[in-house]
Amino acid sequence: MMHKQIISLSKNFLERMKSEMKKVIVDTTFWEVFPEATIELLVIEGMNNQVDLSNEPGFTQLLDQAAKKAQVYLTEEPFSQNEVIAQWRKAFTKFKTKKGARSSIEALLKRVSQGRKFLPINPLVDCYNSISLEYGVPCGGEDLEKIKGHLQLGKAVGGEKFLPLGALDDAPALPEELIYFDEEGAICRCLNWREAQRTMLTEETTKAVLVIESINEEQAFRGAQAMEALKELTEKTFNITGKRSTLTAENPETVIQ
Repeated sequence: MMHKQIISLSKNFLERMKSEMKKVIVDTTFWEVFPEATIELLVIEGMNNQVDLSNEPGFTQLLDQAAKKAQVYLTEEPFSQNEVIAQWRKAFTKFKTKKGARSSIEALLKRVSQGRKFLPINPLVDCYNSISLEYGVPCGGEDLEKIKGHLQLGKAVGGEKFLPLGALDDAPALPEELIYFDEEGAICRCLNWREAQRTMLTEETTKAVLVIESINEEQAFRGAQAMEALKELTEKTFNITGKRSTLTAENPETVIQ
Protein backbone atom coordinates (compact mmCIF):
# COMPACT_ATOMS: atom_id res chain seq x y z
CA MET A 1 0.00 0.00 0.00
CA MET A 2 2.81 2.40 0.93
CA HIS A 3 4.53 1.67 -2.39
CA LYS A 4 1.35 2.59 -4.33
CA GLN A 5 0.99 5.78 -2.32
CA ILE A 6 4.56 6.80 -3.16
CA ILE A 7 3.96 6.12 -6.86
CA SER A 8 0.73 8.14 -6.74
CA LEU A 9 2.44 11.04 -4.99
CA SER A 10 5.30 10.95 -7.50
CA LYS A 11 2.87 11.06 -10.43
CA ASN A 12 0.97 13.95 -8.88
CA PHE A 13 4.22 15.83 -8.28
CA LEU A 14 5.38 15.29 -11.87
CA GLU A 15 2.00 16.34 -13.26
CA ARG A 16 2.04 19.48 -11.13
CA MET A 17 5.59 20.30 -12.20
CA LYS A 18 4.67 19.76 -15.83
CA SER A 19 1.66 22.06 -15.55
CA GLU A 20 3.85 24.77 -14.03
CA MET A 21 6.45 24.64 -16.80
CA LYS A 22 6.51 27.70 -19.04
CA LYS A 23 6.07 26.94 -22.74
CA VAL A 24 6.06 28.64 -26.11
CA ILE A 25 2.93 27.48 -27.94
CA VAL A 26 2.09 28.36 -31.54
CA ASP A 27 -1.65 27.99 -32.07
CA THR A 28 -3.31 26.29 -35.02
CA THR A 29 -4.67 29.69 -36.07
CA PHE A 30 -1.12 30.73 -36.98
CA TRP A 31 -0.31 27.58 -38.97
CA GLU A 32 -3.57 27.96 -40.92
CA VAL A 33 -2.18 31.26 -42.25
CA PHE A 34 1.48 30.19 -42.61
CA PRO A 35 1.65 26.37 -42.86
CA GLU A 36 5.31 26.37 -43.97
CA ALA A 37 6.51 28.73 -41.25
CA THR A 38 9.23 28.04 -38.71
CA ILE A 39 9.74 29.79 -35.40
CA GLU A 40 13.32 29.73 -34.12
CA LEU A 41 13.70 30.18 -30.37
CA LEU A 42 16.63 30.90 -28.09
CA VAL A 43 16.35 30.97 -24.31
CA ILE A 44 19.18 32.55 -22.33
CA GLU A 45 19.48 32.91 -18.57
CA GLY A 46 21.91 34.42 -16.11
CA MET A 47 23.05 37.36 -18.21
CA ASN A 48 24.06 40.84 -17.15
CA ASN A 49 22.34 43.21 -19.56
CA GLN A 50 23.48 46.42 -17.88
CA VAL A 51 24.78 49.14 -20.16
CA ASP A 52 28.49 49.80 -19.67
CA LEU A 53 29.52 52.97 -21.48
CA SER A 54 33.04 51.65 -21.91
CA ASN A 55 31.62 48.86 -24.12
CA GLU A 56 29.48 51.10 -26.32
CA PRO A 57 32.14 51.57 -29.04
CA GLY A 58 32.20 47.80 -29.49
CA PHE A 59 28.42 47.57 -29.87
CA THR A 60 28.43 50.58 -32.21
CA GLN A 61 30.97 48.80 -34.38
CA LEU A 62 28.91 45.58 -34.27
CA LEU A 63 25.84 47.45 -35.53
CA ASP A 64 27.82 49.37 -38.15
CA GLN A 65 29.26 46.16 -39.58
CA ALA A 66 25.83 44.51 -39.62
CA ALA A 67 24.34 47.51 -41.43
CA LYS A 68 27.02 47.22 -44.12
CA LYS A 69 26.25 43.50 -44.56
CA ALA A 70 22.55 44.31 -44.81
CA GLN A 71 23.20 46.21 -48.06
CA VAL A 72 22.98 42.87 -49.84
CA TYR A 73 19.21 42.90 -49.25
CA LEU A 74 18.85 46.37 -50.78
CA THR A 75 19.56 45.94 -54.49
CA GLU A 76 16.29 47.23 -55.99
CA GLU A 77 14.50 50.55 -56.37
CA PRO A 78 12.00 51.39 -55.09
CA PHE A 79 12.66 50.10 -51.60
CA SER A 80 9.45 48.02 -51.55
CA GLN A 81 10.67 45.88 -54.48
CA ASN A 82 13.53 44.32 -52.53
CA GLU A 83 12.74 40.65 -51.98
CA VAL A 84 12.92 40.63 -48.16
CA ILE A 85 10.61 43.65 -47.97
CA ALA A 86 8.19 42.35 -50.61
CA GLN A 87 7.87 38.93 -48.97
CA TRP A 88 6.99 40.35 -45.57
CA ARG A 89 4.59 42.95 -46.98
CA LYS A 90 2.76 40.17 -48.78
CA ALA A 91 2.74 38.11 -45.57
CA PHE A 92 1.16 40.99 -43.68
CA THR A 93 -1.79 40.99 -46.14
CA LYS A 94 -2.76 37.49 -45.01
CA PHE A 95 -4.05 38.55 -41.58
CA LYS A 96 -5.67 41.56 -39.93
CA THR A 97 -3.17 44.34 -39.24
CA LYS A 98 -3.19 47.86 -37.91
CA LYS A 99 -2.74 50.35 -40.75
CA GLY A 100 0.95 50.92 -41.45
CA ALA A 101 2.16 47.81 -39.61
CA ARG A 102 5.37 46.39 -41.07
CA SER A 103 7.77 43.62 -40.18
CA SER A 104 10.61 44.66 -37.88
CA ILE A 105 13.19 43.72 -40.51
CA GLU A 106 11.64 46.33 -42.86
CA ALA A 107 12.08 49.02 -40.22
CA LEU A 108 15.75 48.11 -39.79
CA LEU A 109 16.46 47.92 -43.52
CA LYS A 110 14.69 51.24 -44.06
CA ARG A 111 17.21 52.87 -41.73
CA VAL A 112 20.04 51.26 -43.68
CA SER A 113 18.61 52.48 -47.00
CA GLN A 114 18.45 56.03 -45.59
CA GLY A 115 22.04 55.88 -44.33
CA ARG A 116 20.95 56.35 -40.70
CA LYS A 117 23.22 55.18 -37.90
CA PHE A 118 22.26 52.57 -35.33
CA LEU A 119 22.97 53.57 -31.75
CA PRO A 120 23.40 51.01 -28.94
CA ILE A 121 20.30 50.38 -26.81
CA ASN A 122 21.33 47.61 -24.44
CA PRO A 123 23.64 44.64 -25.03
CA LEU A 124 20.96 42.02 -25.77
CA VAL A 125 18.93 44.24 -28.08
CA ASP A 126 22.14 45.28 -29.86
CA CYS A 127 23.04 41.61 -30.34
CA TYR A 128 19.74 40.62 -31.92
CA ASN A 129 19.49 43.78 -34.03
CA SER A 130 22.93 43.08 -35.49
CA ILE A 131 21.93 39.51 -36.38
CA SER A 132 18.60 40.67 -37.80
CA LEU A 133 20.44 43.07 -40.10
CA GLU A 134 23.14 40.64 -41.15
CA TYR A 135 20.74 37.82 -42.07
CA GLY A 136 17.75 39.86 -43.20
CA VAL A 137 15.34 38.25 -40.74
CA PRO A 138 12.87 39.65 -38.20
CA CYS A 139 14.08 39.10 -34.67
CA GLY A 140 12.57 40.01 -31.30
CA GLY A 141 12.94 39.25 -27.62
CA GLU A 142 10.99 39.25 -24.38
CA ASP A 143 11.88 39.27 -20.71
CA LEU A 144 11.08 35.70 -19.69
CA GLU A 145 10.37 36.59 -16.06
CA LYS A 146 7.68 39.12 -17.08
CA ILE A 147 5.68 36.65 -19.17
CA LYS A 148 2.64 35.36 -17.26
CA GLY A 149 1.94 31.71 -18.04
CA HIS A 150 2.79 30.47 -21.50
CA LEU A 151 4.02 32.60 -24.40
CA GLN A 152 1.64 31.97 -27.31
CA LEU A 153 1.44 33.02 -30.95
CA GLY A 154 -1.88 33.03 -32.76
CA LYS A 155 -4.86 35.06 -33.90
CA ALA A 156 -6.23 37.60 -31.45
CA VAL A 157 -9.80 37.38 -30.24
CA GLY A 158 -9.70 41.17 -30.16
CA GLY A 159 -9.37 43.54 -27.27
CA GLU A 160 -6.30 41.92 -25.69
CA LYS A 161 -4.61 44.56 -23.53
CA PHE A 162 -1.50 46.09 -25.03
CA LEU A 163 0.54 49.09 -23.94
CA PRO A 164 3.00 49.83 -26.75
CA LEU A 165 6.62 50.73 -26.14
CA GLY A 166 6.81 54.48 -25.57
CA ALA A 167 3.02 54.98 -25.32
CA LEU A 168 0.78 56.15 -22.47
CA ASP A 169 -2.52 54.64 -23.60
CA ASP A 170 -3.68 51.07 -24.14
CA ALA A 171 -3.86 49.96 -27.80
CA PRO A 172 -5.74 46.63 -27.72
CA ALA A 173 -5.25 44.01 -30.39
CA LEU A 174 -7.65 43.72 -33.33
CA PRO A 175 -9.73 40.59 -34.01
CA GLU A 176 -7.86 38.14 -36.29
CA GLU A 177 -4.54 39.98 -35.80
CA LEU A 178 -1.55 37.67 -35.32
CA ILE A 179 -0.06 38.40 -31.91
CA TYR A 180 2.24 37.02 -29.27
CA PHE A 181 0.31 36.90 -25.99
CA ASP A 182 0.18 35.51 -22.48
CA GLU A 183 -2.36 35.40 -19.64
CA GLU A 184 -2.34 39.19 -19.23
CA GLY A 185 -2.72 40.28 -22.84
CA ALA A 186 -0.79 40.95 -26.02
CA ILE A 187 3.01 40.98 -25.90
CA CYS A 188 3.83 41.79 -29.52
CA ARG A 189 1.33 42.84 -32.19
CA CYS A 190 1.26 41.97 -35.91
CA LEU A 191 3.90 39.28 -35.35
CA ASN A 192 6.92 41.38 -34.37
CA TRP A 193 5.74 44.84 -35.47
CA ARG A 194 5.13 46.53 -32.12
CA GLU A 195 6.55 45.64 -28.68
CA ALA A 196 4.74 45.87 -25.33
CA GLN A 197 6.31 47.80 -22.47
CA ARG A 198 5.36 45.06 -20.01
CA THR A 199 7.74 42.39 -21.33
CA MET A 200 10.36 44.46 -23.13
CA LEU A 201 14.05 43.73 -22.66
CA THR A 202 15.68 46.15 -20.21
CA GLU A 203 18.98 46.49 -18.40
CA GLU A 204 17.42 44.52 -15.53
CA THR A 205 16.59 41.52 -17.76
CA THR A 206 18.46 38.37 -16.73
CA LYS A 207 16.32 35.76 -18.54
CA ALA A 208 15.07 36.19 -22.09
CA VAL A 209 13.45 34.36 -24.97
CA LEU A 210 14.51 35.46 -28.46
CA VAL A 211 12.47 34.70 -31.58
CA ILE A 212 13.14 34.62 -35.33
CA GLU A 213 10.19 34.04 -37.68
CA SER A 214 10.30 32.54 -41.19
CA ILE A 215 7.37 31.91 -43.51
CA ASN A 216 8.96 29.96 -46.37
CA GLU A 217 11.84 27.57 -47.03
CA GLU A 218 14.35 30.21 -48.13
CA GLN A 219 13.64 32.34 -45.08
CA ALA A 220 13.83 29.28 -42.83
CA PHE A 221 17.34 28.54 -44.08
CA ARG A 222 18.51 32.06 -43.22
CA GLY A 223 16.52 31.99 -39.99
CA ALA A 224 18.28 28.85 -38.78
CA GLN A 225 21.67 30.33 -39.64
CA ALA A 226 20.74 33.57 -37.91
CA MET A 227 19.62 31.85 -34.71
CA GLU A 228 22.81 29.83 -34.51
CA ALA A 229 24.82 33.02 -35.01
CA LEU A 230 22.72 34.76 -32.34
CA LYS A 231 23.33 31.88 -29.95
CA GLU A 232 27.08 32.15 -30.49
CA LEU A 233 27.05 35.94 -30.15
CA THR A 234 25.03 35.99 -26.92
CA GLU A 235 27.10 33.20 -25.39
CA LYS A 236 30.28 35.13 -26.15
CA THR A 237 28.83 38.48 -25.03
CA PHE A 238 27.29 37.31 -21.75
CA ASN A 239 29.42 34.21 -21.01
CA ILE A 240 26.33 32.01 -20.76
CA THR A 241 24.91 28.97 -22.58
CA GLY A 242 21.72 29.34 -24.61
CA LYS A 243 19.07 26.76 -25.44
CA ARG A 244 17.81 26.58 -29.03
CA SER A 245 14.60 25.05 -30.37
CA THR A 246 12.58 25.20 -33.58
CA LEU A 247 8.79 25.15 -33.87
CA THR A 248 6.88 23.98 -36.95
CA ALA A 249 3.32 22.91 -37.70
CA GLU A 250 4.38 19.36 -36.78
CA ASN A 251 6.13 20.51 -33.59
CA PRO A 252 4.16 23.55 -32.39
CA GLU A 253 5.27 23.90 -28.77
CA THR A 254 8.26 23.55 -26.46
CA VAL A 255 9.11 23.98 -22.79
CA ILE A 256 11.31 27.01 -22.20
CA GLN A 257 11.49 27.17 -18.39
